[in-house]
Amino acid sequence: MSEASAEEKLKKTPLYDLHRTQGARMVPFAGYEMPVQYPLGVKNEHLHTRNKAGLFDVSHMGQLKLSGNHADRFLETLVPVDIIDLPVGKQRYALFTHETGGILDDLMVTRYDDCLYLVVNAACKEQDICHIQSCLPDDIELEILSDRALIALQGPMAAEVMARIIPDVADMVFMDSRQLHIDSVPCFVSRSGYTGEDGFEISIPEKEADRITRLLFDQPEVELVGLGARDSLRLESGLCLYGHDIDVNTTPVEASLIWAISKNRRSNGERTGGFPGSEKILKQIDTKQVSTKRIGLIGSSRAPVREGAELVNEQDQVIGRVTSGTYGPSIEAPVAMALVKADYATLGTEVYALVRSKKLPMTVSKMPFIEQRYFRG
Repeated sequence: MSEASAEEKLKKTPLYDLHRTQGARMVPFAGYEMPVQYPLGVKNEHLHTRNKAGLFDVSHMGQLKLSGNHADRFLETLVPVDIIDLPVGKQRYALFTHETGGILDDLMVTRYDDCLYLVVNAACKEQDICHIQSCLPDDIELEILSDRALIALQGPMAAEVMARIIPDVADMVFMDSRQLHIDSVPCFVSRSGYTGEDGFEISIPEKEADRITRLLFDQPEVELVGLGARDSLRLESGLCLYGHDIDVNTTPVEASLIWAISKNRRSNGERTGGFPGSEKILKQIDTKQVSTKRIGLIGSSRAPVREGAELVNEQDQVIGRVTSGTYGPSIEAPVAMALVKADYATLGTEVYALVRSKKLPMTVSKMPFIEQRYFRG
């Protein structure tokens, strides 16, 4: 296949023209042509988000709507999360699990008056849609919201910027979600994001996406931010990237995501189990026995350690691999996530990353690597 024909097959988000006019470097990502960085550069985009407000295009993500009586009960058959008791106007992190106990995808679920609104990962959305449809009862409807853009405004000044444009967001706290109008455009607005900073995600009708995004971008505190800084921001904040840090071969327990399994879905809970792979997952929680664990690592040198690097012990025995890695601009040190043998998952343990035949020392460290600053009121 020629380069030209390959590019033709890439999808474009509703904000493609904006990215081009702002000098973005575009790359293929999850079937879309997406901005990896702007002229400001990845490091400066990262630091601007930590200090002021960064604006991200995440329209490649999948947006879905489940409606019908007991849509919450249906969704609970696919995730180990309490959906039935999720209040209207609240959002919750969830996992689609596989019958083997692995993770099919991670997602966000919001309850509105008339539906459950789901945001799933771009690379998994076709698989997720098929997964839901294969189990869907006759009285539950799945709607694919393909005519909406999704943007994220993140950083310590995000709330100030949003309140200037739409005062109704001022009393929202982390994981609140509302259907609001921005400059007369009906939007889904949640106080959430994937950078570890306070911020908002905004779902916008496709035809109005460029105008509303430019309205935010025109604010003096705001800079556009690409995929490069989005990755370093989420990694510093200890947040998993599906297909890298978690996948179908990793259970939530092995991925250190026990907190994402609601207590009433665990052993002796009100609605124990009932989700794919529950027997294996609950056994791992109850026995506290797993062979591998997801951990955080901080490097002792300044050299970044990238995904795929093998980890060894002092005797040069392979004990794991790096699943995500970069140089953390905010903490000024190399940071990484890895899957290692459980014996090496204790905080303070020193391991070595193999980078171009060199052994770079790294220390098992608590995550997140930087304080998360979600606004909880």
